[in-house]
Amino acid sequence: MTNTLAQKEKIYNRWIVALSILIPVAVAVLFTVKVEIPGVDRLGFLPPIYATINALTAIILVLAVIQIKKGNRKTHENLMKLAIGLSALFLVMYVIYHMTSSSTPFGGEGNIRTIYFFILISHILLSIAVIPLVLISFVRALSQRFDKHKKIAKITFPIWLYVAVTGVIVYIMISPYY
Repeated sequence: MTNTLAQKEKIYNRWIVALSILIPVAVAVLFTVKVEIPGVDRLGFLPPIYATINALTAIILVLAVIQIKKGNRKTHENLMKLAIGLSALFLVMYVIYHMTSSSTPFGGEGNIRTIYFFILISHILLSIAVIPLVLISFVRALSQRFDKHKKIAKITFPIWLYVAVTGVIVYIMISPYY
């Protein structure tokens, strides 16, 4: 690796660390902020939209893996950029919804309640963990360090896919209580 690439990667790594800390902290802080929009009780139309975005992200991740296995690097790259963009869009909508609406309590009881909270908590924790994994995977691909990209992508993919799929499951499970 040339000195310039190494320097760029160091800069990217600083950004990855900063964003990996800043994003979850900002989301947590923004959850404490409540914004009232005159004439709007709540933005209840957003959860099905961002659940759909999660579903699309999951589909795109699977398609991206299929494309890279077929050797279609450019298609894979474009699909991964789309998946990152969709994840960012999801995050913006999710934060906007929770800044303008009260949290909806889960109304299920018994085993379904335990299952729901297991899925929700694992979803939240892994959504935090996947941020640096996605960014590192992306930077390694941009740096054309495909051997290292492939190693981390094998870890990133199942976690990101789990987060996307469980996002949909959480929405389906909580939707009767909106």
